[in-house]
Amino acid sequence: MAKQKKPQRPKAQTPKGFRDYFGAEVAQRTDMLRTIAGVYHRYGFEALESAAVETVEALGKFLPDVDRPNEGVFAWQEEDENDNGDWLALRYDLTAPLARVYAQHQNDLPKPYRRFAMGPVWRNEKPGPGRFRQFYQCDADTVGSGSVAADAEICAMLADTLEAVGIDRGDYVVRINNRKVLNGVLEVMGLSDDEQRANVLRTIDKFDKVGESGVRELLGKGRLDASGAYIDGVGLSDEQAEPVVAFLTSKSDTTEGTLANLRAAIGDSAVGATGVDELQTMADLLAAGGYGPDRIVIDPSVVRGLGYYTGPVFEAELTFEIKDEKGRPRSFGSVAGGGRYDDLVKRFTGQEVPATGVSIGVDRLLAALHMKGRLSTDTTGPVVVTVMDRDRMADYQGIVSELRQAGIRAEMYLGNPKNFGNQLKYADQRNSPIAIIQGGDELANGTLQIKDLILGAKIAETATHEEWKDRPSQFEIPRADLVARITQLLDEQSQ
Repeated sequence: MAKQKKPQRPKAQTPKGFRDYFGAEVAQRTDMLRTIAGVYHRYGFEALESAAVETVEALGKFLPDVDRPNEGVFAWQEEDENDNGDWLALRYDLTAPLARVYAQHQNDLPKPYRRFAMGPVWRNEKPGPGRFRQFYQCDADTVGSGSVAADAEICAMLADTLEAVGIDRGDYVVRINNRKVLNGVLEVMGLSDDEQRANVLRTIDKFDKVGESGVRELLGKGRLDASGAYIDGVGLSDEQAEPVVAFLTSKSDTTEGTLANLRAAIGDSAVGATGVDELQTMADLLAAGGYGPDRIVIDPSVVRGLGYYTGPVFEAELTFEIKDEKGRPRSFGSVAGGGRYDDLVKRFTGQEVPATGVSIGVDRLLAALHMKGRLSTDTTGPVVVTVMDRDRMADYQGIVSELRQAGIRAEMYLGNPKNFGNQLKYADQRNSPIAIIQGGDELANGTLQIKDLILGAKIAETATHEEWKDRPSQFEIPRADLVARITQLLDEQSQ
């Protein structure tokens, strides 16, 4: 008789493209989201928490196909008696759910509707270094206003948000462009072939990687890439390509100079002129609010979301230098982006509804603050009340409860109390600032022993014997002074 195989244990590992977040990381993200929400709330935006699951139909472009029904999203089909249930998916972003919410509840919502949303999104894409299939987004949108004042407000709010979370002025810039200006450039070029226009747009999107000369080559016959492979070009003449190059290189030292260069690039295109006028209005509004080019600047090289945005587009870039994996200096790059998207709600209602918004990459912002030394992976743990006598658990619980009621984070040691050294080791692992000790002698005297774990660690590293005598890391206090002395010590440690 064949020997039965033991059931295989599941592997204790996260799925590819996912990761776990522990105490310090979760606390830092929570603090950042709270700070961002405070800025959004100050600007008059209201919170919205929509479902994590949407119909694939509502998500739009990620419709299921025969070969891979979950292309781009994590999707599944609900069962019914005819095997014809709805396709559902984890949300891909926070904007498509907003469009569905607005279309569904528009009769009950104020117009314009200003909302912010925060939470995880899921993308069924190939993971890579720093690229996960689940990550947090933090969005703010105004739906129902066609005024570029709404776009300008989003940009101002984005700048304020970056400073609120700890990015210094001078370490970031919010860059603005307008899709209508690009449409004007394409109009001046006289391209009627849709495929050729699409190829031009794809080439424009590579400007930040290949530069002016690379764009000229790709708009013409083609170029050799870094690997030595030849990339076929669009096939335009130098004269046809010139408006694109003029558009991409029109940034000047002043806002006025940039706008003048853009007007030259769009020629007599009416839609292009509208785009430049909108940029002028945004610049005027931002300047009136005190947001100069040191914070927000018009930059024609911003060409994000070419198939999505319909008017102003913007992104926030962190400009300070970091080292890549090979030790080479580079700027940190984009941490937020957005723009005007007037067609999204139309999918549900058949009517065009103007909308504009921004999405902040919270995880990238946290990574940036770590690189700037603004965040530490260490967080202060709770005060730990040690257990000296199993029969006195109620006494120790009373100490913990008194601290908690005073607003002090505290816990009682719940492991095996037999080895006191293990209790202090546990307190160190929890990064606890203080350990409280009460044995039989202390109980009889009505006192407590207070062990300053932070000072103790410093003394062990650097302090002299005289310094240790001046301020010992362990001392005795009356039991009645518990809250006052612990509060005082925590204040001293935080300074």
